[in-house]
Amino acid sequence: MERLSVSCFLLLLLSIFFAFADAGSIGVNYGRIANNLPSATKVVELLKSQGIDRVKVFDADPSVLKSLSGSGIKVTVDLPNELLIAAGKRPSFAATWVEKNVAAYYPETQIEAIAVGNEVFVDPHNTTKFLVPAMKNIHQALVKSNLHSSIKVSSPIALSALQASYPSSAGSFRPELIETVFRPMFDFLRQTGSYLMVNAYPFFAFESNSDVISLDYALFRENPGVVDAGNGLRYFSLFDAQIDAVFAAMSALKYDDIRMVVTETGWPSKGDENEIGASLENAAAYNGNLVRRILIGGGTPLKPKADLTVYLFALFNENKKNGPTSERNYGLFYPDEKKVYDIPLTMEGLKNYHDRRSPVSGNKPVAKAPINGGGGVSKSTSGNTWCVANGESGKEKLQSALDFACGEGGADCRPIQQGSTCYNPNTLEAHASFAFNSYYQKQSRAGGSCYFGGAAYVVTQPPKYGECEFPTGY
Repeated sequence: MERLSVSCFLLLLLSIFFAFADAGSIGVNYGRIANNLPSATKVVELLKSQGIDRVKVFDADPSVLKSLSGSGIKVTVDLPNELLIAAGKRPSFAATWVEKNVAAYYPETQIEAIAVGNEVFVDPHNTTKFLVPAMKNIHQALVKSNLHSSIKVSSPIALSALQASYPSSAGSFRPELIETVFRPMFDFLRQTGSYLMVNAYPFFAFESNSDVISLDYALFRENPGVVDAGNGLRYFSLFDAQIDAVFAAMSALKYDDIRMVVTETGWPSKGDENEIGASLENAAAYNGNLVRRILIGGGTPLKPKADLTVYLFALFNENKKNGPTSERNYGLFYPDEKKVYDIPLTMEGLKNYHDRRSPVSGNKPVAKAPINGGGGVSKSTSGNTWCVANGESGKEKLQSALDFACGEGGADCRPIQQGSTCYNPNTLEAHASFAFNSYYQKQSRAGGSCYFGGAAYVVTQPPKYGECEFPTGY
Protein backbone atom coordinates (compact mmCIF):
# COMPACT_ATOMS: atom_id res chain seq x y z
CA MET A 1 0.00 0.00 0.00
CA GLU A 2 2.83 2.37 0.83
CA ARG A 3 4.45 1.86 -2.56
CA LEU A 4 1.13 2.39 -4.30
CA SER A 5 0.43 5.62 -2.46
CA VAL A 6 3.93 6.94 -3.16
CA SER A 7 3.57 6.06 -6.83
CA CYS A 8 0.23 7.81 -7.06
CA PHE A 9 1.67 10.84 -5.31
CA LEU A 10 4.62 10.95 -7.73
CA LEU A 11 2.29 10.69 -10.71
CA LEU A 12 0.26 13.57 -9.32
CA LEU A 13 3.42 15.64 -8.89
CA LEU A 14 4.53 14.82 -12.42
CA SER A 15 1.19 15.85 -13.85
CA ILE A 16 1.43 19.15 -12.00
CA PHE A 17 4.96 19.69 -13.31
CA PHE A 18 3.89 18.84 -16.85
CA ALA A 19 1.17 21.46 -16.65
CA PHE A 20 2.84 24.33 -14.82
CA ALA A 21 6.63 23.97 -14.50
CA ASP A 22 8.95 26.48 -16.10
CA ALA A 23 11.45 23.67 -16.40
CA GLY A 24 14.78 23.27 -18.11
CA SER A 25 15.42 22.19 -21.67
CA ILE A 26 17.18 19.23 -23.28
CA GLY A 27 19.26 19.43 -26.43
CA VAL A 28 21.79 17.14 -28.06
CA ASN A 29 25.29 17.47 -29.52
CA TYR A 30 25.48 16.38 -33.15
CA GLY A 31 29.09 15.32 -33.65
CA ARG A 32 30.23 13.91 -36.98
CA ILE A 33 33.67 12.36 -36.45
CA ALA A 34 32.56 9.20 -38.25
CA ASN A 35 32.35 7.76 -41.75
CA ASN A 36 29.04 5.92 -41.42
CA LEU A 37 26.49 8.49 -40.31
CA PRO A 38 23.17 9.17 -42.05
CA SER A 39 22.74 12.26 -44.20
CA ALA A 40 22.04 15.59 -42.52
CA THR A 41 18.49 15.48 -43.91
CA LYS A 42 17.84 12.13 -42.25
CA VAL A 43 19.39 13.39 -39.01
CA VAL A 44 16.96 16.32 -38.91
CA GLU A 45 14.06 13.93 -39.40
CA LEU A 46 15.43 11.78 -36.55
CA LEU A 47 15.67 14.80 -34.26
CA LYS A 48 12.09 15.82 -35.06
CA SER A 49 10.79 12.28 -34.55
CA GLN A 50 12.34 12.22 -31.08
CA GLY A 51 10.96 15.61 -30.10
CA ILE A 52 14.45 17.15 -29.82
CA ASP A 53 14.14 20.89 -30.40
CA ARG A 54 17.72 21.99 -29.65
CA VAL A 55 20.94 20.84 -31.31
CA LYS A 56 24.57 21.88 -31.02
CA VAL A 57 27.08 21.28 -33.80
CA PHE A 58 30.86 21.61 -33.71
CA ASP A 59 31.24 23.72 -36.84
CA ALA A 60 28.97 25.50 -39.29
CA ASP A 61 28.73 22.89 -42.04
CA PRO A 62 26.48 24.17 -44.88
CA SER A 63 24.77 20.81 -45.47
CA VAL A 64 23.77 20.61 -41.81
CA LEU A 65 22.58 24.21 -41.56
CA LYS A 66 20.61 23.92 -44.80
CA SER A 67 18.95 20.70 -43.60
CA LEU A 68 17.90 22.39 -40.35
CA SER A 69 16.21 25.20 -42.25
CA GLY A 70 12.51 25.37 -41.47
CA SER A 71 12.74 22.53 -38.94
CA GLY A 72 11.91 24.68 -35.91
CA ILE A 73 14.99 23.25 -34.15
CA LYS A 74 17.14 25.82 -32.33
CA VAL A 75 20.81 25.58 -33.29
CA THR A 76 24.12 26.40 -31.63
CA VAL A 77 26.99 26.57 -34.12
CA ASP A 78 30.70 26.53 -33.35
CA LEU A 79 33.65 28.59 -34.53
CA PRO A 80 36.40 25.93 -34.25
CA ASN A 81 39.53 26.43 -32.14
CA GLU A 82 41.73 26.54 -35.21
CA LEU A 83 39.98 29.76 -36.32
CA LEU A 84 40.31 31.53 -32.95
CA ILE A 85 43.56 33.34 -33.76
CA ALA A 86 42.21 34.74 -37.02
CA ALA A 87 38.87 35.72 -35.45
CA GLY A 88 40.63 37.33 -32.48
CA LYS A 89 43.16 39.29 -34.50
CA ARG A 90 41.03 40.40 -37.44
CA PRO A 91 37.52 41.85 -37.09
CA SER A 92 37.19 41.50 -40.87
CA PHE A 93 37.69 37.74 -40.60
CA ALA A 94 35.01 37.51 -37.88
CA ALA A 95 32.63 39.60 -39.98
CA THR A 96 33.13 37.38 -43.03
CA TRP A 97 32.69 34.22 -40.93
CA VAL A 98 29.40 35.48 -39.46
CA GLU A 99 28.11 36.56 -42.85
CA LYS A 100 28.96 33.22 -44.46
CA ASN A 101 28.07 30.83 -41.63
CA VAL A 102 25.31 32.57 -39.68
CA ALA A 103 23.61 35.46 -41.48
CA ALA A 104 23.34 33.42 -44.69
CA TYR A 105 21.08 30.88 -42.94
CA TYR A 106 19.21 32.94 -40.35
CA PRO A 107 16.27 33.07 -39.61
CA GLU A 108 15.18 30.04 -41.67
CA THR A 109 17.71 28.06 -39.65
CA GLN A 110 17.04 29.11 -36.07
CA ILE A 111 20.60 29.78 -34.93
CA GLU A 112 20.37 30.92 -31.30
CA ALA A 113 24.01 30.88 -30.21
CA ILE A 114 27.61 30.78 -31.39
CA ALA A 115 30.13 28.79 -29.38
CA VAL A 116 33.47 30.50 -29.97
CA GLY A 117 35.97 27.67 -29.62
CA ASN A 118 35.56 24.65 -27.38
CA GLU A 119 37.42 23.98 -24.11
CA VAL A 120 40.05 26.46 -25.25
CA PHE A 121 42.10 26.32 -22.05
CA VAL A 122 43.06 22.70 -22.75
CA ASP A 123 43.66 23.31 -26.45
CA PRO A 124 47.35 22.45 -27.05
CA HIS A 125 47.73 25.25 -29.61
CA ASN A 126 47.93 28.03 -26.98
CA THR A 127 44.94 30.03 -28.22
CA THR A 128 43.63 31.17 -24.82
CA LYS A 129 44.67 34.82 -25.23
CA PHE A 130 42.66 35.09 -28.44
CA LEU A 131 39.41 33.79 -26.94
CA VAL A 132 37.79 36.95 -25.58
CA PRO A 133 38.91 39.13 -28.52
CA ALA A 134 37.38 36.54 -30.87
CA MET A 135 34.12 36.55 -28.89
CA LYS A 136 33.97 40.35 -29.08
CA ASN A 137 34.71 40.42 -32.80
CA ILE A 138 32.05 37.80 -33.51
CA HIS A 139 29.54 39.81 -31.47
CA GLN A 140 30.40 43.02 -33.32
CA ALA A 141 29.84 41.16 -36.59
CA LEU A 142 26.40 40.17 -35.32
CA VAL A 143 25.71 43.81 -34.43
CA LYS A 144 26.54 44.87 -37.99
CA SER A 145 24.12 42.24 -39.28
CA ASN A 146 21.51 43.29 -36.69
CA LEU A 147 21.49 39.76 -35.26
CA HIS A 148 22.98 40.51 -31.82
CA SER A 149 19.63 40.58 -30.04
CA SER A 150 18.70 37.12 -31.34
CA ILE A 151 22.00 35.22 -31.28
CA LYS A 152 24.18 34.92 -28.18
CA VAL A 153 27.96 34.48 -28.13
CA SER A 154 29.78 32.35 -25.53
CA SER A 155 32.47 29.65 -25.22
CA PRO A 156 32.29 26.19 -23.57
CA ILE A 157 34.72 25.66 -20.69
CA ALA A 158 35.80 22.32 -19.22
CA LEU A 159 35.75 21.70 -15.48
CA SER A 160 39.55 21.67 -15.56
CA ALA A 161 39.23 25.48 -15.62
CA LEU A 162 38.52 25.17 -11.89
CA GLN A 163 41.35 25.46 -9.41
CA ALA A 164 39.19 24.08 -6.59
CA SER A 165 35.87 22.28 -6.67
CA TYR A 166 35.58 20.56 -3.30
CA PRO A 167 33.43 21.33 -1.54
CA SER A 168 31.24 22.92 -4.21
CA SER A 169 30.90 26.06 -2.09
CA ALA A 170 34.69 26.55 -2.37
CA GLY A 171 34.66 26.46 -6.17
CA SER A 172 37.24 28.77 -7.74
CA PHE A 173 38.81 29.30 -11.14
CA ARG A 174 42.47 28.74 -11.94
CA PRO A 175 44.28 31.91 -10.77
CA GLU A 176 46.20 32.43 -14.01
CA LEU A 177 42.91 32.60 -15.95
CA ILE A 178 40.96 35.00 -13.74
CA GLU A 179 42.26 38.39 -14.85
CA THR A 180 43.39 37.31 -18.32
CA VAL A 181 40.22 35.49 -19.37
CA PHE A 182 37.37 35.11 -16.92
CA ARG A 183 36.82 38.69 -15.80
CA PRO A 184 36.81 40.08 -19.35
CA MET A 185 34.70 37.12 -20.52
CA PHE A 186 32.14 37.56 -17.76
CA ASP A 187 32.01 41.31 -18.39
CA PHE A 188 31.28 40.52 -22.02
CA LEU A 189 28.61 37.94 -21.15
CA ARG A 190 26.94 40.37 -18.75
CA GLN A 191 27.00 43.26 -21.23
CA THR A 192 25.54 41.17 -24.05
CA GLY A 193 22.99 39.27 -21.95
CA SER A 194 24.66 35.96 -22.77
CA TYR A 195 25.48 32.93 -20.60
CA LEU A 196 28.44 30.77 -19.67
CA MET A 197 28.74 27.45 -21.51
CA VAL A 198 30.04 24.57 -19.37
CA ASN A 199 30.96 20.96 -20.27
CA ALA A 200 30.47 18.66 -17.26
CA TYR A 201 31.12 14.90 -17.14
CA PRO A 202 30.43 13.11 -13.84
CA PHE A 203 31.62 9.95 -15.59
CA PHE A 204 35.24 11.16 -15.52
CA ALA A 205 35.02 11.76 -11.78
CA PHE A 206 33.46 8.36 -11.10
CA GLU A 207 35.86 6.52 -13.41
CA SER A 208 38.88 7.97 -11.63
CA ASN A 209 37.53 7.65 -8.08
CA SER A 210 35.05 4.77 -8.07
CA ASP A 211 36.43 3.55 -4.76
CA VAL A 212 34.96 6.53 -2.94
CA ILE A 213 32.21 7.89 -5.21
CA SER A 214 28.86 6.13 -5.08
CA LEU A 215 27.52 4.97 -8.42
CA ASP A 216 24.03 5.95 -7.30
CA TYR A 217 25.31 9.45 -6.54
CA ALA A 218 26.81 9.66 -10.05
CA LEU A 219 23.66 8.31 -11.77
CA PHE A 220 20.98 10.47 -10.06
CA ARG A 221 19.67 7.45 -8.19
CA GLU A 222 18.36 7.46 -4.64
CA ASN A 223 21.17 7.94 -2.12
CA PRO A 224 21.72 9.57 1.29
CA GLY A 225 23.45 12.55 -0.26
CA VAL A 226 26.66 14.38 0.57
CA VAL A 227 26.66 17.49 2.76
CA ASP A 228 28.76 20.47 1.65
CA ALA A 229 30.62 21.46 4.81
CA GLY A 230 31.00 25.00 3.49
CA ASN A 231 27.33 25.91 3.20
CA GLY A 232 25.46 22.99 4.76
CA LEU A 233 23.64 22.09 1.54
CA ARG A 234 23.04 18.39 0.82
CA TYR A 235 23.84 17.10 -2.68
CA PHE A 236 22.16 14.04 -4.15
CA SER A 237 24.01 14.01 -7.47
CA LEU A 238 27.56 14.57 -8.61
CA PHE A 239 26.24 16.58 -11.56
CA ASP A 240 24.69 19.17 -9.24
CA ALA A 241 27.89 19.31 -7.20
CA GLN A 242 29.94 19.98 -10.33
CA ILE A 243 27.59 22.67 -11.62
CA ASP A 244 27.46 24.41 -8.23
CA ALA A 245 31.25 24.45 -8.05
CA VAL A 246 31.19 26.58 -11.21
CA PHE A 247 28.38 28.77 -9.85
CA ALA A 248 30.41 29.27 -6.66
CA ALA A 249 33.51 30.19 -8.66
CA MET A 250 31.48 32.77 -10.60
CA SER A 251 29.97 34.14 -7.39
CA ALA A 252 33.43 34.51 -5.83
CA LEU A 253 34.26 36.93 -8.65
CA LYS A 254 30.90 38.76 -8.22
CA TYR A 255 29.36 37.42 -11.41
CA ASP A 256 26.56 35.36 -9.87
CA ASP A 257 23.99 37.08 -12.11
CA ILE A 258 25.25 35.29 -15.23
CA ARG A 259 23.29 32.26 -16.39
CA MET A 260 24.75 28.90 -17.32
CA VAL A 261 24.06 26.38 -20.08
CA VAL A 262 25.54 22.88 -19.88
CA THR A 263 26.75 22.41 -23.44
CA GLU A 264 28.03 18.85 -22.97
CA THR A 265 27.33 16.02 -20.57
CA GLY A 266 26.94 12.30 -21.05
CA TRP A 267 27.99 8.78 -20.14
CA PRO A 268 29.57 6.13 -22.39
CA SER A 269 27.75 2.86 -23.06
CA LYS A 270 31.01 0.96 -23.60
CA GLY A 271 34.62 1.38 -22.52
CA ASP A 272 37.96 -0.32 -22.09
CA GLU A 273 38.57 -2.64 -19.15
CA ASN A 274 40.07 0.16 -17.06
CA GLU A 275 37.20 2.58 -17.80
CA ILE A 276 35.20 1.79 -14.70
CA GLY A 277 31.47 2.47 -15.00
CA ALA A 278 31.29 2.60 -18.80
CA SER A 279 28.30 0.38 -19.59
CA LEU A 280 24.98 0.33 -21.39
CA GLU A 281 23.00 0.23 -18.15
CA ASN A 282 24.88 3.12 -16.57
CA ALA A 283 24.65 5.26 -19.69
CA ALA A 284 20.90 4.70 -19.87
CA ALA A 285 20.51 5.49 -16.17
CA TYR A 286 22.62 8.65 -16.27
CA ASN A 287 21.04 10.16 -19.35
CA GLY A 288 17.50 9.03 -18.55
CA ASN A 289 17.62 10.30 -14.99
CA LEU A 290 19.31 13.51 -16.11
CA VAL A 291 16.52 14.20 -18.60
CA ARG A 292 13.96 13.68 -15.85
CA ARG A 293 15.95 15.90 -13.48
CA ILE A 294 16.15 18.73 -16.03
CA LEU A 295 12.67 18.58 -17.56
CA ILE A 296 10.82 18.36 -14.26
CA GLY A 297 12.54 21.59 -13.33
CA GLY A 298 14.26 23.11 -10.39
CA GLY A 299 17.84 24.24 -10.23
CA THR A 300 20.78 23.15 -8.13
CA PRO A 301 21.06 23.30 -4.33
CA LEU A 302 23.02 26.55 -4.63
CA LYS A 303 20.80 27.98 -7.39
CA PRO A 304 17.35 26.43 -6.87
CA LYS A 305 15.70 28.70 -9.46
CA ALA A 306 18.32 28.18 -12.15
CA ASP A 307 16.46 25.92 -14.57
CA LEU A 308 19.16 24.58 -16.86
CA THR A 309 19.41 23.95 -20.57
CA VAL A 310 21.51 20.80 -21.00
CA TYR A 311 22.92 19.28 -24.19
CA LEU A 312 23.47 15.52 -24.10
CA PHE A 313 26.65 14.20 -25.65
CA ALA A 314 26.09 12.82 -28.16
CA LEU A 315 23.56 12.01 -30.85
CA PHE A 316 25.57 9.17 -32.47
CA ASN A 317 28.40 6.80 -31.67
CA GLU A 318 31.31 8.21 -33.70
CA ASN A 319 33.66 5.55 -35.02
CA LYS A 320 36.55 7.82 -36.02
CA LYS A 321 37.17 9.46 -32.68
CA ASN A 322 40.59 8.90 -31.14
CA GLY A 323 41.30 7.75 -27.62
CA PRO A 324 39.87 4.96 -25.47
CA THR A 325 36.82 2.92 -26.44
CA SER A 326 34.49 5.20 -24.47
CA GLU A 327 35.19 8.09 -26.85
CA ARG A 328 33.40 6.22 -29.63
CA ASN A 329 30.44 5.16 -27.50
CA TYR A 330 28.68 8.23 -26.08
CA GLY A 331 25.87 8.11 -28.64
CA LEU A 332 22.15 7.88 -27.99
CA PHE A 333 21.83 6.29 -31.44
CA TYR A 334 23.81 3.94 -33.64
CA PRO A 335 24.64 5.22 -37.14
CA ASP A 336 21.70 3.18 -38.50
CA GLU A 337 19.44 5.40 -36.33
CA LYS A 338 18.53 2.61 -33.90
CA LYS A 339 18.59 3.55 -30.23
CA VAL A 340 21.60 2.43 -28.21
CA TYR A 341 19.22 2.36 -25.22
CA ASP A 342 15.69 3.57 -24.65
CA ILE A 343 15.32 6.76 -22.61
CA PRO A 344 12.83 9.63 -22.75
CA LEU A 345 13.89 12.91 -24.32
CA THR A 346 10.63 14.83 -23.81
CA MET A 347 8.07 15.50 -21.07
CA GLU A 348 5.66 13.13 -22.75
CA GLY A 349 8.20 10.33 -22.69
CA LEU A 350 8.82 10.86 -18.99
CA LYS A 351 5.31 9.76 -18.08
CA ASN A 352 6.24 6.11 -18.60
CA TYR A 353 9.94 6.29 -17.72
CA HIS A 354 11.54 3.94 -15.19
CA ASP A 355 15.25 3.66 -14.41
CA ARG A 356 15.75 -0.05 -15.07
CA ARG A 357 18.47 -1.05 -12.63
CA SER A 358 19.95 -4.52 -13.16
CA PRO A 359 19.08 -6.85 -10.25
CA VAL A 360 22.73 -7.95 -10.06
CA SER A 361 24.39 -4.55 -10.21
CA GLY A 362 26.14 -3.69 -6.98
CA ASN A 363 26.86 -0.32 -5.49
CA LYS A 364 29.02 1.21 -2.79
CA PRO A 365 27.62 3.49 -0.12
CA VAL A 366 27.90 7.21 -0.73
CA ALA A 367 31.46 8.22 -0.01
CA LYS A 368 32.25 9.38 3.47
CA ALA A 369 35.34 10.96 1.96
CA PRO A 370 34.91 14.42 0.42
CA ILE A 371 33.77 14.28 -3.18
CA ASN A 372 35.31 16.84 -5.49
CA GLY A 373 32.67 18.32 -7.75
CA GLY A 374 35.24 18.72 -10.51
CA GLY A 375 36.20 15.08 -10.52
CA GLY A 376 38.92 14.61 -7.89
CA VAL A 377 38.64 13.60 -4.27
CA SER A 378 40.49 14.32 -1.06
CA LYS A 379 44.06 13.14 -1.60
CA SER A 380 44.19 11.49 1.80
CA THR A 381 41.27 9.18 1.08
CA SER A 382 41.22 8.57 -2.67
CA GLY A 383 42.50 5.63 -4.63
CA ASN A 384 45.52 6.62 -6.69
CA THR A 385 45.08 7.30 -10.40
CA TRP A 386 47.53 8.54 -13.03
CA CYS A 387 47.31 10.12 -16.46
CA VAL A 388 49.32 8.64 -19.34
CA ALA A 389 49.74 9.31 -23.04
CA ASN A 390 47.68 7.47 -25.62
CA GLY A 391 50.38 6.22 -27.98
CA GLU A 392 47.81 5.62 -30.74
CA SER A 393 46.86 9.30 -30.94
CA GLY A 394 49.81 10.11 -33.22
CA LYS A 395 53.08 11.99 -32.80
CA GLU A 396 51.70 15.36 -33.87
CA LYS A 397 48.86 15.33 -31.35
CA LEU A 398 51.13 14.03 -28.59
CA GLN A 399 53.74 16.71 -29.26
CA SER A 400 51.14 19.50 -29.30
CA ALA A 401 49.61 18.27 -26.06
CA LEU A 402 53.07 17.91 -24.48
CA ASP A 403 53.89 21.50 -25.48
CA PHE A 404 50.69 22.71 -23.83
CA ALA A 405 51.22 20.71 -20.64
CA CYS A 406 54.78 21.97 -20.17
CA GLY A 407 53.88 25.51 -21.24
CA GLU A 408 50.51 27.10 -20.51
CA GLY A 409 49.35 24.05 -18.58
CA GLY A 410 51.97 24.58 -15.88
CA ALA A 411 53.08 20.94 -15.58
CA ASP A 412 56.40 20.28 -13.82
CA CYS A 413 58.47 19.12 -16.77
CA ARG A 414 61.90 19.57 -15.19
CA PRO A 415 62.34 15.81 -14.52
CA ILE A 416 62.06 15.02 -18.26
CA GLN A 417 64.78 17.46 -19.32
CA GLN A 418 68.08 15.98 -20.51
CA GLY A 419 70.17 14.77 -17.58
CA SER A 420 67.23 14.71 -15.16
CA THR A 421 65.66 11.74 -13.39
CA CYS A 422 62.91 11.00 -15.93
CA TYR A 423 64.65 11.89 -19.18
CA ASN A 424 65.10 8.19 -19.98
CA PRO A 425 63.53 6.53 -21.80
CA ASN A 426 63.89 9.41 -24.23
CA THR A 427 60.63 8.80 -26.11
CA LEU A 428 57.75 11.13 -26.92
CA GLU A 429 55.22 8.83 -25.25
CA ALA A 430 57.21 8.55 -22.01
CA HIS A 431 57.84 12.30 -21.79
CA ALA A 432 54.23 13.12 -22.66
CA SER A 433 52.97 10.66 -20.05
CA PHE A 434 55.04 12.32 -17.32
CA ALA A 435 53.89 15.81 -18.35
CA PHE A 436 50.24 14.79 -18.68
CA ASN A 437 50.32 13.17 -15.25
CA SER A 438 51.93 16.23 -13.69
CA TYR A 439 49.16 18.44 -15.12
CA TYR A 440 46.47 15.93 -14.04
CA GLN A 441 47.74 15.74 -10.47
CA LYS A 442 48.12 19.53 -10.23
CA GLN A 443 44.48 19.81 -11.30
CA SER A 444 43.56 17.47 -8.40
CA ARG A 445 42.56 14.83 -10.97
CA ALA A 446 39.62 16.97 -12.04
CA GLY A 447 37.22 15.51 -14.60
CA GLY A 448 38.47 16.28 -18.12
CA SER A 449 42.02 17.14 -17.01
CA CYS A 450 43.36 13.86 -18.40
CA TYR A 451 42.07 14.15 -21.94
CA PHE A 452 44.24 16.46 -24.09
CA GLY A 453 41.99 16.04 -27.10
CA GLY A 454 42.12 12.24 -26.86
CA ALA A 455 45.90 12.10 -26.40
CA ALA A 456 45.68 10.81 -22.81
CA TYR A 457 43.67 8.57 -20.51
CA VAL A 458 43.46 7.62 -16.82
CA VAL A 459 45.04 4.45 -15.40
CA THR A 460 44.74 2.91 -11.95
CA GLN A 461 48.18 1.26 -11.85
CA PRO A 462 51.46 3.20 -11.46
CA PRO A 463 52.95 3.92 -14.91
CA LYS A 464 56.34 2.36 -15.55
CA TYR A 465 58.82 4.13 -17.83
CA GLY A 466 62.35 3.07 -16.92
CA GLU A 467 63.17 4.02 -13.33
CA CYS A 468 60.97 7.12 -13.35
CA GLU A 469 58.39 7.46 -10.55
CA PHE A 470 55.18 9.31 -11.37
CA PRO A 471 53.81 11.55 -8.58
CA THR A 472 50.23 11.16 -7.29
CA GLY A 473 49.78 14.62 -5.86
CA TYR A 474 51.27 18.07 -5.42
